[in-house]
Amino acid sequence: MYVLKIVLEGITTSFRYPHFMLGVQPSFPLPPPATIYGHVCSTLGEWFDPEGVMFAYHFTFAGEGQDLEHIHVLSVSSGKLPSGERKVLEGNVNPFKRNILLFPRLTLYLNRPDWLDYFRHPRYPVVLGRSQDLAVYTQIEVIELQQQEQVYFEHTLMPYTMATQVPAGVVALMPSWIDYHNRRRPVFARYLMLTERVTSKQMLHFGTQKPRYWYDPTAPRVHDEPLGLWFHTFGGTADETFAVA
Repeated sequence: MYVLKIVLEGITTSFRYPHFMLGVQPSFPLPPPATIYGHVCSTLGEWFDPEGVMFAYHFTFAGEGQDLEHIHVLSVSSGKLPSGERKVLEGNVNPFKRNILLFPRLTLYLNRPDWLDYFRHPRYPVVLGRSQDLAVYTQIEVIELQQQEQVYFEHTLMPYTMATQVPAGVVALMPSWIDYHNRRRPVFARYLMLTERVTSKQMLHFGTQKPRYWYDPTAPRVHDEPLGLWFHTFGGTADETFAVA
């Protein structure tokens, strides 16, 4: 299978939990699928139909820190301004700490090798996460993936259904897609965040058939095993992903 491989590097990024509003804004250790969707949209210059588009990634960062930000919390007001005009809104400035990831590196795989020129000439500034988290593409190429039984997975997302088969990882509810044509309606799905290395030998397999996993032949090998890739779709549940032929 031919895929588009993009390597992105930056200085800071943050993937906030969507239901935290005040106090502290924690960050996911891995980018949610909705973040990947928004990033690709920014590169293409328009919203695209996620149907049939699949992605896999490998994401790392060098360290963590905190940034101090503030938000304006507004409410309806019935008072008046000093000028006598009726006051419509009033609010307060609320400072909070945001967890940030330092020196992120994203290796993104898309089943759209025809988008090569879009990533070579992105429509909007390259960012990952917040609008101020500027980044740069350091590698863009089309590669051919291979398959085999023995691979390793690390620093990536796996489907929630693999939680009973993988001896590591943390389950998280993440935004998988934002429907910008339907009042920015978010779609959520459960994923298994894998931030440490797990080999296919360590994973439980049910039945007699041994799965064969896609892997990147250009990525570094560990103990002579290649980097496995698990592809996901946008806008659906993690059960709609695939990893085997």
